[in-house]
Amino acid sequence: MECISVFDMLKIGIGPSSSHTLGPWRAAERWIAELKAANCFEKVTKIRVHVYGSLSLTGKGHATDYAILLGLSGTDPEYIPIEDIHSIVHEVQQSKKLLFGNERQLNFDPKEAILFHKEFLPFHANGIAFEATFNDNTQETKTYYSIGGGFVVVEALKNAKRNQVAFNSYPFPIEKGTQLLQYCKVEKKSISAIVLCNELSLRSEVEINTELKRIWHTMLECMYTGCHTEGKLPGGLNVRRRAFDMHKNLIGETSYSSPQQWLNAIRQTEVKFRQIFKWVSCFALAVNEVNASLGRVVTAPTNGSAGVIPAVLMYYLVIENHKADFEHVKKFLLVAGEIGSIFKKGATISAAMGGCQAEIGVSSAMAAGALTELLGGTPEQVLMAAEIAMEHHLGLTCDPIGGLVQVPCIERNSMGAIKAINAAELALDSNPEDAKVPLDKVVQTMWETAKDMNSKYKETSEGGLAVGVFLSDC
Repeated sequence: MECISVFDMLKIGIGPSSSHTLGPWRAAERWIAELKAANCFEKVTKIRVHVYGSLSLTGKGHATDYAILLGLSGTDPEYIPIEDIHSIVHEVQQSKKLLFGNERQLNFDPKEAILFHKEFLPFHANGIAFEATFNDNTQETKTYYSIGGGFVVVEALKNAKRNQVAFNSYPFPIEKGTQLLQYCKVEKKSISAIVLCNELSLRSEVEINTELKRIWHTMLECMYTGCHTEGKLPGGLNVRRRAFDMHKNLIGETSYSSPQQWLNAIRQTEVKFRQIFKWVSCFALAVNEVNASLGRVVTAPTNGSAGVIPAVLMYYLVIENHKADFEHVKKFLLVAGEIGSIFKKGATISAAMGGCQAEIGVSSAMAAGALTELLGGTPEQVLMAAEIAMEHHLGLTCDPIGGLVQVPCIERNSMGAIKAINAAELALDSNPEDAKVPLDKVVQTMWETAKDMNSKYKETSEGGLAVGVFLSDC
């Protein structure tokens, strides 16, 4: 029984991957905090980091080494200036010295101190171990697992009891969709209202609004940045950014000077029917082009799927309801976060464990359900939309070319967003009593599919497009 807040599912971080970048970054921060709590931080004289499994196989393409280095340097992925990332990494690479925790300078050659092992640890595909040598020549190693969406755990699950207490303290503890629907029925509340009650047991409404606004503004700024940046993405595939030209063709000569003015300008633009999905695709591509270039995005529920939810929310704001305000954004994010948590509790949101169905599939389900509530759907129709979206992503593999979150990842966000809108429309025109597959059953099926899926299709770059397309051809 996990206590998962909306703010656990929607985190602000640096691309390109929540499990391979944000997770290792947070693991490094957590290790430093635990060293300090044990009064061992000042005794560390040498550091080595061991990276295992999927983290190792696609680590370089996912900037895992950068994330480890930045985490050990004491920077925060939510607030570090994007322009500082490469300079910090370059300085450590050249000087072979690291300002550990932003406090102590240690010798640290990334080529020798960060070791990539192809073997998989038993607990999870994404293992990372931090090894410290102390001033008395003793050593200690602590292993963490990046389980998707920026979540980091240890194998012992020491926080399980605390999570159970927190889960039970919720006014409406939710593990499955059936429980959520029962609460809605008894309380005569919408899904967003039920979720808000749970969040209010953790923090004030002022805090909730402040954080949700920060999340939304990060999403909006990310789309804005992606639509206004041209060129090629880093990493060696020479993938050309497409959002810039697509956006330019759509918006024409309209003028604006900030993300909010840009949003207002789009709302005032006459959108022809055949342009609707071009806009949705543009928004999704923009986010994931920013993500692929180590930009700041919101994990929703992961970095690799970060474009789906912003794109669908923008669809609502610029196509469906020009009068929509923050309250609509708030409801959308609350519903999306809760649907994502149901998938995390019942299956996985890690591509290294479940393939891309666990990322794009879950994000599409989250967006479909959230859009359905804003369009006036009942709680039953909301979960029906989420089920439809996931049903048509089942079995989707994760096979990034070159280990980069670019091909096919960026386009998949566009497809996931379009499917979410379609799923919402289907649910709104349907009677949930006629549905053959409930949300909980598709969650269970996704997990069974994940366990059956060949490991080479789970973010290893050892199968599918990753080996079917030669880098030399790119």
